[in-house]
Amino acid sequence: MKSRKLTVVASAIPLFFSIFASVPLFSQQNGPRRGSSSQGGSSGTKDPGVREGSVNAGGPLSSLIGTQLEYFQDGRNRFQAVDQVANGLGPTFNSNSCASCHAQPAAGGSSPSSSQYPNIGPNPQIEAGTTNGASNSIPYFITATGPVREARFPFAVGPNGVTHTPDGGVHAVFTISGRSDAPGCVLAQPNFEQMQQMNNIIFRIPTPVFGAGLIESISDQTILANMQANAALKHQLGISGHPNYSGNDGSITRFGWKAQNKSLEVFSGEAYNVEMGVTNELFPNERGNPPTTCLMNPTPEDATNFSASGDQIPSDIVEFSAFMRFLAPPTPSSQGIPGSPPETSIQNGQAVFTQIHCDTCHTLSLPTSRSSFTQGMNNQTAALFSDLLVHHMGSGLADNVSQGSAGMDEFRTAPLWGLGQRIFFLHDGRSGPANGGLVNAIEQHASNGSEANAVINVYSQLSPQQQQDLLNFLRSL
Repeated sequence: MKSRKLTVVASAIPLFFSIFASVPLFSQQNGPRRGSSSQGGSSGTKDPGVREGSVNAGGPLSSLIGTQLEYFQDGRNRFQAVDQVANGLGPTFNSNSCASCHAQPAAGGSSPSSSQYPNIGPNPQIEAGTTNGASNSIPYFITATGPVREARFPFAVGPNGVTHTPDGGVHAVFTISGRSDAPGCVLAQPNFEQMQQMNNIIFRIPTPVFGAGLIESISDQTILANMQANAALKHQLGISGHPNYSGNDGSITRFGWKAQNKSLEVFSGEAYNVEMGVTNELFPNERGNPPTTCLMNPTPEDATNFSASGDQIPSDIVEFSAFMRFLAPPTPSSQGIPGSPPETSIQNGQAVFTQIHCDTCHTLSLPTSRSSFTQGMNNQTAALFSDLLVHHMGSGLADNVSQGSAGMDEFRTAPLWGLGQRIFFLHDGRSGPANGGLVNAIEQHASNGSEANAVINVYSQLSPQQQQDLLNFLRSL
């Protein structure tokens, strides 16, 4: 399929003052004017759906040569490998492979689906949790056509019910109890239905990691300068995002739904331990104090392979990091969008994106700094559509989990590159094909206390064609 180069409308005529002169603002107490249907917006606009045709993601940066490309390929192989208990899986886990969660539309992406392009089959968590004789039941929030999810309990539970003491940690969906390669292990799954009844459970879906090396290469100074740019406009809109910071060295963190992880290696090490139960050199201890009968391996289970050679020496988490660091960003395309919208619609949608100030948070691009890894990361323009800051998203999206300096309703501005081939949206996957997809995700940005309220209020005043143009543009990313 023919790809297009994204043309950034850097100087589209700002409509903020003219629009706001004619559109009455709402109070945050009452919330914005909203409306939606199960398949589209109140105006009849519709998410075109997942872009088909070429999978414009998952490949390496074009600048990789020699050993760099070998490390990328080895990292991808390990990223796609299915772990068994002997490799460190468990005692608790959410899935058994990095790529089972990061699968759409290619390894490194987000949650897959059995009904959307490219069709890879039912939710991979179902097979991961039931293989090898495992005694797991499938929780209510894991469905064949739904997104891959992890579960967190915002607050600790005491003898009298939910307390005010923060929990916030991941409570893994499955255990290795009953598996043929975990003889003697008896370990119950958490009581998710009880947590649902107590209104003490929230979900997260996988974040895509395409172009992650470019994101890692953006300097703190660049992020701060972008935060301070257009201060008067941001103040008028009620936008006041801020960085999340590392508690260790005070630098800006940028990976994860709340930008809680500093680097790709920390991101890899945490996920390997939390999502798959594999201890490693960054997270060397088993989680959750499991019974000794379920501790099958010496720790850390993933470590440097001192007796190997070449790209087999590094641990899995180092190679996962190399794969993600060297992943190219997705390539935008106007081809394959369901309904075949004309190029003029996509161009108009790009202008609307800027005119209603979506770009005050979803910054079109940020420059990278000098990189010692590869020329393809050195002084590049990363068209990520994110400021990498965390913002208040209000009561409607709040998950009551704090991570670092990101509060209970704060989330990192999600990078939008690759959006055209994603299926599920927002931190918990609440928006998808069953309820309007992108239309629902946009409308969910508006709630009491959300920094996006003013922008979404202006979005709601657009003509149906302008809204549709915007949706077509987003599906081209």
